[in-house]
This record gives sequence, structure tokens and C-alpha cells, in this order.
Amino acid sequence: MLPLIHLKVLSLSLSLSLSLSHTHTHFATFKLSALNSIFEQWDTQAVPGLWNISGEPCSGSAINGTDFQDPSNNPAIVCDCSYDNNATCHITKLRVYALNKRGVFPEEFVALRYLTFLKIDQNYFTGPLPAFIGNMSALTGLSIGINSFSGPIPKELGNLMELTLLGIGSNNFSGTLPPELGNLVKLEELYMDSSGVGGKIPSTFAKLTKMQALRASDNPFSGKIPDFIGNWTQLYHLYLQGNSFEGPIPTSFSKLISLNSLRISDIYNGSSSLDFIKNMKNLTELKLRNALITGTILSDIGEYQSLQTLDLSFNNLTGQLPSSLFNLSSLESLFLGNNSLSGSLPSQKSYGLRTIDLSHNFLSGNFPEWVTPISPNMFGQKIIVEIRFHSATCLLTNPPGLNCLQRNFTCNRNTPRCNLLLSSFSINCGGQEMMGSDGIFYESEYSNLGLTTFSVSSTENWAVSNVGSFTDEDNPPASVHKTLAQVTRTDVTPALYQTSRMSTGSLRYYGLGLVNGPYTVTLHFAETVYESRNSHTWQSLGRRVFDIYIQGTRMTKDFDISKEAGGVNRAIVRKFNVNVSKNYLEIHLLWAGKGTCCIPTYGDYGPLIAAIHATSDFTKKNFTKKSKTGLTVGIAVLVGVVSLVLIFAILYMRRKKSKKEDDEGKRPYHYWYPIQVSLL
Repeated sequence: MLPLIHLKVLSLSLSLSLSLSHTHTHFATFKLSALNSIFEQWDTQAVPGLWNISGEPCSGSAINGTDFQDPSNNPAIVCDCSYDNNATCHITKLRVYALNKRGVFPEEFVALRYLTFLKIDQNYFTGPLPAFIGNMSALTGLSIGINSFSGPIPKELGNLMELTLLGIGSNNFSGTLPPELGNLVKLEELYMDSSGVGGKIPSTFAKLTKMQALRASDNPFSGKIPDFIGNWTQLYHLYLQGNSFEGPIPTSFSKLISLNSLRISDIYNGSSSLDFIKNMKNLTELKLRNALITGTILSDIGEYQSLQTLDLSFNNLTGQLPSSLFNLSSLESLFLGNNSLSGSLPSQKSYGLRTIDLSHNFLSGNFPEWVTPISPNMFGQKIIVEIRFHSATCLLTNPPGLNCLQRNFTCNRNTPRCNLLLSSFSINCGGQEMMGSDGIFYESEYSNLGLTTFSVSSTENWAVSNVGSFTDEDNPPASVHKTLAQVTRTDVTPALYQTSRMSTGSLRYYGLGLVNGPYTVTLHFAETVYESRNSHTWQSLGRRVFDIYIQGTRMTKDFDISKEAGGVNRAIVRKFNVNVSKNYLEIHLLWAGKGTCCIPTYGDYGPLIAAIHATSDFTKKNFTKKSKTGLTVGIAVLVGVVSLVLIFAILYMRRKKSKKEDDEGKRPYHYWYPIQVSLL
């Protein structure tokens, strides 16, 4: 019979022991009870054979130097058995990571007073973060991100003076940041993106001068961006996207010369120039998207030799493109769309520059050799280029359909194809053609769109453009999402919602060659990426938020599909009344930096749409026989008059054209939307 000391302690989760180990180290009974209770509440236990060997928690991987982050060792603890002349063990690290465990934050943690690192990310822990957490004074690292904790951040968190890392992102906290967090003067990394806290960042944070990484995106922070952040000179990562900050960007940021990744977006009021980045020569990533940036691109941009990604899209930049920008040795992705840049493209670019977006600018001149126009059936080539010419006539050498989207020009009048004006179009976004139960035929749209690509339908009556900036992982996410789940609450065929087009930035659909007049636009959505909240898993905690623009007007701000539909895998339809005046219709879905970034995987954010249907609101008038006769006579007279006018007009235009060519010579082409290059 085993000695009494080796009998099991009552536990459904760990089978932990009160015994002395074979090395005679001691694990205090009350600490064993605390650990036992925590794991029992969370319904978890040690991986058999890794630790808790023979009923001793501080054994095996807990003391032999096994990597604490090893995925196969989860949950995991680390013990320090050097206390009392190697006679006593204390748990110093504890990890329960991505196991979808449920429960609250147990008070028994207070008993583990030697705990220095606690990592419980990616579970479904709920309830408030309790005030007693302030008693866990040995903690240097606390990571509780991607859970469902709620309520305010306790001010007692400011008592953890040894903290160097704090991760509270992707939770449901509310209220503001406690000023007491400014006492965490040793803090080096703070991750609070999508945490739910808002308001102004406390002035006490000025004391956090050891900060190296701050991620605070997708929170309703307001007011000015704190000037004191410029004194955090050890910063190498700074993310402030999708907040409600007012500009301008503080000039004190010019002191952040150690930065290698800077992301700021969606600034309100107060413009900034690029002067504040003049000394940031260590940058590998610079994203100032929709940040009210004005002025010109820095003339010395060629000195930023470490830069790999540059995103200055949706700003008010003017001037020409510096040729040095296109020859940066490390630059791979360049996003300059939606500015007011002018001039011509550089004659050369570096080989490594793989993705370029210059859409919605005022560039002119000839195309250099590295730009090669394509037609829609040439996907899969090494170069994908979409070009818009601003010209006096439709250029049939362009990829089909692109000539119908010129700024301030209705080209449909000038080509045989454009004369066949349409009154509707319907698209099954990301899917095959199908007939819906609503009697509408939805055309297929399943091209493998890259980060900066454009596709025109075979019928040339619609087009799709994607510009997505994605640099968090080596492989960008797929642009089409498919699901086998049954989508409910729809009056049309559920299969219509089983494919959706996704974008990590800007997704535009165009109806081409449309008759002018009023239209009803119907957009079909269903959130099919996230799991149901009823599953109580961390994969259900994602939040997708984007804006809906039609004809350049924002129709819906902060649109959240699952919130509007009342859950995932539920259809939601939005209808909008708009006017077409230049024979094309633009539907623009724009990610404005909001929503979670990484649930369930990196890149699961931004616009998602299942189907589109747009139809003219014109109704046919019923004519009597008399009115038809009168109309016939009227048409005959009108045709005669128009014929005479056309004859004189043609003679006049020929004479004028001949004189103009003699005076001006050959006229250069102008392109405005979009020049997008993706080297696959």
C-alpha cells in the first residue's frame, strides 16, 4: 500500500498531491489547494506525463527548463525550487492559452504570491477583472487578451509596480483608463487594442517613459493624441488606428527615432505634414492612412532604406512622385491611393516593389516599361495593372469596361457597347452565377483578387476593385470566404450567402453603362467567419466594422453585420436610394481601422459582402394610341432636325480637330483610376 502522503487530494482537474517530491522539495498545502481550485473552476488539467508527475505539480516540464510557450505543454506552470535552500518550490509562471476555457478570474490567485507571469489569452473568461488582482504584486507579465472580461479596468491594477508587459486587448471592458496605471513605470509593452476602454488617455501615462510597444487601436479614445508620447523615445511599435483622436499628429513624435512600425489612421480635424517622420530612418512599416496628411512626400524619402511597407492612402498629399521612392531597396508594398498626386510615373522601380496602389490621383504622362496594361482574362501573370485614362474619348485599347469610369466624362455615348445602356446589375460576390429565389439572376464574381487588383466582368457591365493593406503575416488572407453553414432569416436562396468577398481595406463595386436616373441598391450581408456567441469560444469574439459609401456619400458608419443581424449566419439586407448621373454606380465598402484584427485568424477584418443588386427606379408610362401617333410624328420631325445639326457639327469638328492637332501636336494620355500593380 502506498504511504498516506501519496494519496490523491480530492480534485476533478489535476490529481495534485500534498507530498514531498523525490528531491524532498516542498509545495505548500495552501498553494496546492489554490492551484487545484483554479484549475477545477476552469475545468482543466495538466497534460499527462509532462508535469504533475506522481502527483507532484513542480515536476517534469515545470522544473526541467522546457519551453514555457511550447504548444504541446498547455496548460503549463513553471516552478522555482530554489527557496529555503532548495527545499521549497513556488509557482512563478502559469499559462492556460487558447483552450476555450470558461469561468471568472478566481480569487485563489492571490495565494500564488510568487507568480511573475500569467498568460490566459484566447479563452472565454467572463466577469470583471477583480480588484484583488492588485495584490499579485510579483507579476511582471499579465496577458488576458481575447476573452470576454467586462466592466471597468480596476484602479488596483496600478499597484502591480513590477509589470513590464500588460495585455488586455479584445475584451469588453468599459469606461476610461484609470490614472493609477501611470504608476506602472516599468511598463515596456501595453497591448489594449479592441479592449473597449475610451475617453482621454490619462496624463499620468507621461511617466511611462520605458514604453517600447503600444497597441491601442480600435478603442473610442478621444481628444488630442497625447504630446507626451513623443517622450517615449524607446518606442519601436506604435499603433493608433480606428480611434477618435483629433489631429494634428504631435510634432514631438519627431523624437521617436527608434520606431520601426508606426500606424496611425482615421484622424479627425487638424492636418499634419510628413515633417514629423524626418528622423525616423529605422522605419520598416509606416501607415498613415486617412490621417489628414497634407503637403508633399518627403524629398529625402530615398533615405528610408529599411522601409518595407508605406501606406499614405486616403490623405491630401499633393505634388509629384519622387523617383527615389520607387527605388527603395527594401520597399515591397506602396499604397498612395486617394490623394491628389500629379505628374508622371518614374521610369524605373526596384525589383522588390511588389504591390503598388496609385488609384484616385491626378497622374499623367506615358507609362514606363514596368507598367503593362492587361485585360481581365490575364490574371495569373506576374504583373497585374489596372489603368484609368482621363481622355476625350473612350480608348478601346484599355481593358474592357475601364473606359466607362472616367472622371467627369460619360464615355458610354461614344462607343457602340456603351450605347446599350443597362438599368440593373446583380452580383454573387465571391461565388458562382445563380438564380435567386427572388427571381434575380446573380452573375458570378470569384476572381482571386490580390491586395491591389481589379476585375471587369465578362459582360462588361460591372467591375470590382480591391485595395487591402495587410502586413501582419507573411501570407495575406483569402479574398473570398466560403461557408457550409446554413444562413437563416433570408427571403432569397440561402446559398447566395455561402460565399462572400472580403477585403482588408477598400472594396469597390461599379455598375457600368447604366442609364442615368434614380436607383435602388440592395446589399446582402451575413457574418459567416465568426462562430456564434452561444458557443462561448474565443473564436466567437470577433467584431467586423466598416463603412458603406455609395456614389461617394457615406450611407452607414461603423456597420457591424452580426450586430445588425442579431448574430452570425443570419442574413441582413440594406437598401439605399441613390442617383446615377454619369452612367456608372460606385459601391464602396471601407475599413476605417475599427473592429478586431485577429479573430479567429490574422486578417479577419474589414468589409465582407455576399451579394449586390442594383436596379433603376424608372417606370414605363402607358401611352394611348393617340399619344403614340403624336409621339411618332414628333420623333420624325426631331430626327430630321437632328440629322441636319449632326451634318454641320461633323464638318465643324473635323475642321476644328485638324487645326487643334496642328497647334498642339500629339496629346498625352491622363490616367486617374486606378493604377494598381501586384507582382505575384
